[in-house]
Amino acid sequence: MASRSIASTEERSSRLRASVRIAGLVLLFLAYILPHLATKAFAARSRWPKRFLAHAARIAGARVRVEGAPIEPHSLILANHTSWLDILLLGGATGARFVSKAEIERVPLIGWLSDQNRTLYIDRAERGDAHGQVRRIGAALADSQPLAIFPEGTTGDGRSLLPFRSTLLHAVAPPPPGASVRPVAVDYHDVDQIAWFGGEPGKANALRVLGLAGTREVTLRLLDALPPTSDRKALARDAAAAIANALSSVRGRDALEAPRI
Repeated sequence: MASRSIASTEERSSRLRASVRIAGLVLLFLAYILPHLATKAFAARSRWPKRFLAHAARIAGARVRVEGAPIEPHSLILANHTSWLDILLLGGATGARFVSKAEIERVPLIGWLSDQNRTLYIDRAERGDAHGQVRRIGAALADSQPLAIFPEGTTGDGRSLLPFRSTLLHAVAPPPPGASVRPVAVDYHDVDQIAWFGGEPGKANALRVLGLAGTREVTLRLLDALPPTSDRKALARDAAAAIANALSSVRGRDALEAPRI
């Protein structure tokens, strides 16, 4: 009876923590929306999305340490993907925009928020438009804002890397003049609490992560730029190996599976 009472108390406490953090995220949005829209009215680009993402990550309980040389303009970031928190962490630390699946654009509020950070939407179902997608990525790299891709294509368990998709890497094999490819390892250390995989619904995962007690240390390791190559599959393998070797929860051999087309 006592153990059931303790479990029930912990469950309520978790819901309370999640509710408090959600309220904090709403207040953050309300505080930043007007200066963001005002900036967009008078300038080509607003820095408020980067600030919003960085502060949202803190409200969600992440404490970020960044290692490595800063991400330069015209960089394509290739990162491992474990959680929706990755977007807050990477965007807040590097100012990157993201390549995202097209369905996100149609999600109420989330789609609008993604638009504010200039997300580049890709419809993976349209395989016949692969060349068009590659051209759009190449054009995006002409802009100074870094562009981030999660080449696994979905979130994993954080204990191994899924094979990296290489199709979109046509855009940087070889990279356009002035552009570079930077692997980034997002290391949660205690990945089991954070990982979003195995069919867990997105809402359930968000509430579970936001309901976790305390804060979590996350290390963003900004790794060295990869050598230019015209072999997109080799580029995918090299990025996966570099990231795997930089993660505390992954063994390098787990990342060296053949990249997906």
